Amino acid sequence: MANVFGGKVASFREVFKVSNKDVLRWFPGHMGKGVKQMEKQLKNVDCIIEVHDSRIPISGRYADFKKTLLGLKPHIFVLNKIDLADKTYMAPALNILRKEGIQNILQTNLKDESCKESKKILPLMQNLIANSDRFNRSEEKDYSVMVIGVPNVGKSSLINRLRNTHLRKSKAAAVGGVAGITRSVMTKIKISEDPLVYLLDTPGILPPNVKDAITGFKLALLGCSQDHLVGPEVIADYLLFWLNKNKRFEYVEKLQLKEPTDDIMEVLIQVAVKEKKVLKRKDVTLGQIVARPDFNSAALSFIRAFRSGELGLYCLDRDILTSDDD
Repeated sequence: MANVFGGKVASFREVFKVSNKDVLRWFPGHMGKGVKQMEKQLKNVDCIIEVHDSRIPISGRYADFKKTLLGLKPHIFVLNKIDLADKTYMAPALNILRKEGIQNILQTNLKDESCKESKKILPLMQNLIANSDRFNRSEEKDYSVMVIGVPNVGKSSLINRLRNTHLRKSKAAAVGGVAGITRSVMTKIKISEDPLVYLLDTPGILPPNVKDAITGFKLALLGCSQDHLVGPEVIADYLLFWLNKNKRFEYVEKLQLKEPTDDIMEVLIQVAVKEKKVLKRKDVTLGQIVARPDFNSAALSFIRAFRSGELGLYCLDRDILTSDDD
């Protein structure tokens, strides 16, 4: 694939290849245990809130949620991190989700206290529960709601946002930009007094095997698996591949490169030099301390720039939501 940049023709990879086929397998024991715990809790739950990253609205869902958890309970689908997503693709994404039977969709930025959509969650939850058969919970005065989703999409942020909005309380669930912080189904967390509502935080769940490698890399790029399990340099290389393939060259100016490149080492060297990320080690041959680029740290810096929106707003499911290239 060739692209013109500054009068020059640049050639980029058409396919992303990785040598280690096992690199995308990530299903820690606590996840398998977590699914079973969630299923056991279903009888004590009135509604399920599924949180999802808006930058991968279609392909990043854990498909088995629909089979195991969503069949009998009212369901709210929260597309979070909307502030980091390219909204150009939201309309076609919503059409696909609705065709799959997902109706109650909210788009949120749960880190923003003024987010209007997050304030709709509790009223919508009340309405759905009021119009559902609560089965063995019909006599219970409190509402119990389970929060589910793949790792690092904002489940704990949702709990804390609702708790802060309706109770004016500080955070009750651990939050961090690292997948796998919540390791078990937690005790109930109160988020509202009137009505009395408790939420159950749950561990992020990924399927035992990601059959589609591209989906796996999308999830890794968004931090839905721990970076070291895939490898920062591999994730950074996929990011560079994706940016070039989709003609998104904002990284060139951001990293102060002369032009786009398909060579991840060129990018990492530039980041290491620009941000002074070096490793000092003794060279036995020279008998002295030498400084070398810290490629691991440089890769993490490049990835963080993407995740924080410094490189622009994106939809990683662009390939699914457009029939032909722009």
